[in-house]
Amino acid sequence: MLISIAGLLVAGQVAAAEIGVWSPHQSRMLVVEYQASQDLDIARVISHSKIPVVCKVVPVEMVYEDSKGERRVHRYQVMGTGCLG
Repeated sequence: MLISIAGLLVAGQVAAAEIGVWSPHQSRMLVVEYQASQDLDIARVISHSKIPVVCKVVPVEMVYEDSKGERRVHRYQVMGTGCLG
């Protein structure tokens, strides 16, 4: 099933994004620049980094498996939660 990034993230928090394929045999993951028009093939979310309580843009990552069973990492920028109050 294809899921758009807009359906996964809180509206207004995404500033920039990258996706890549993770392999246990690679020391570094190939990261591809994310385009807003892309659909992400997310079958299962494995983990998601916490959004820190700061009032600035910070990087976060989501690790997921696609419909082919390949593990991928989606890295993007969000606004920290420290500005909320």
